[in-house]
Amino acid sequence: MIEGVENYKIPYNSPMPFTTLFFDLDDTLYPSASGLWNAIRDRMSLYMIERLHIPADQVPELRRHYFETYGTTLRGLQIHHQVDADEYLAYVHDLPLEKYIQPNPQLRELISSLPQRCWIFTNADDGHAHRVLDQLGLDGCFVGIIDIKATQFICKPDIDAYRKALSIAGCVDARNCAIVEDSPRNLVPARSLGFYTILLGDGGLDPAADLCVTGLLDLKIALPDLWE
Repeated sequence: MIEGVENYKIPYNSPMPFTTLFFDLDDTLYPSASGLWNAIRDRMSLYMIERLHIPADQVPELRRHYFETYGTTLRGLQIHHQVDADEYLAYVHDLPLEKYIQPNPQLRELISSLPQRCWIFTNADDGHAHRVLDQLGLDGCFVGIIDIKATQFICKPDIDAYRKALSIAGCVDARNCAIVEDSPRNLVPARSLGFYTILLGDGGLDPAADLCVTGLLDLKIALPDLWE
């Protein structure tokens, strides 16, 4: 087995049909160990306590319910509490990114070298996405950002979010696309549409993934045909 690569199903000598690659943002472009996503989750809970006056002991279960039912806490809060999305997103992402993530020249080199069109596809908003890309030194590496507003607040893993992403990116056939995610849950609908699914993390094989790698830099080893 190749170090850092848990599974691969496309032989190295197979032609790669991919024209477009979709990358998740949080805990995908930077390591989950950075603590940034945990800090964002803490801000979500604080928003519910401070702005919506929900008792603190009820917040964890309510957030879990909204996440499992609607894909994101925000979507649940929109439906049940009529929160202003812009205010919420500004609040939960109001964090000093430099405390958690640093520029990654190696990742910039890798993504810039890909011949495919690369998009960010995230349940966050484009403001947060731009800040993260700037902090990582990845500005200019992507064709565009498909955020929660672009999908009209339809969130991954709702299959319609993926259909909207394909339409925005001008992709006629999902079989010409690959998607990189840290969440197996978010790969299930993508795979059903025909995406080639790449799971990022050290959790090992998952039925939703065509390929599992421990880090983005491992793509060069796992799928070298992407560059040929």
